[in-house]
Amino acid sequence: MVKIVSIADEAYRELASPSDLSIAAISFWLRTNLGQLNNLIDTSYTLNADTQELETGLTIEEAVIFKKLYFVHYYDLKVRATLGAASNDSVVEVSSDGARVRKINKNELSKTWMSARNLERDELTRLVTSYKLTGSSPRQVAGDDTISEKNNTRIDDNLLRTRNYL
Repeated sequence: MVKIVSIADEAYRELASPSDLSIAAISFWLRTNLGQLNNLIDTSYTLNADTQELETGLTIEEAVIFKKLYFVHYYDLKVRATLGAASNDSVVEVSSDGARVRKINKNELSKTWMSARNLERDELTRLVTSYKLTGSSPRQVAGDDTISEKNNTRIDDNLLRTRNYL
């Protein structure tokens, strides 16, 4: 069973421990967006009011999906931050008297963040699809496989005799 704090710690470390982020902030986001995970993978996880942890722990596959959800959110924040800054930065490079100052091109940085976000979103989609395919079971079984051979009117009488049913 995987806990929310463990998922937050893994996410923080996988993002290379950014200085503008903390494990507590990631944990808060995960707790407040548990419903998003439930909707995505058709589960019904709830938080314990006292401990702020899950009533039942996530499986490893579900934890990976939850972490990917956070990564998509994280990169969305980065895209928004750079796009907002790009509208204010019209100067990219200035040179004078042999000195040169170059600012980071916010548009290119936004494209990089968007590319990272799209990769995470694609991976999330693949993980969810795989989870649903392997974790699903039929809700109803219908057809000839639900009728025993004794009561099946489609079976030839000769076949029944050879199996000693008649």
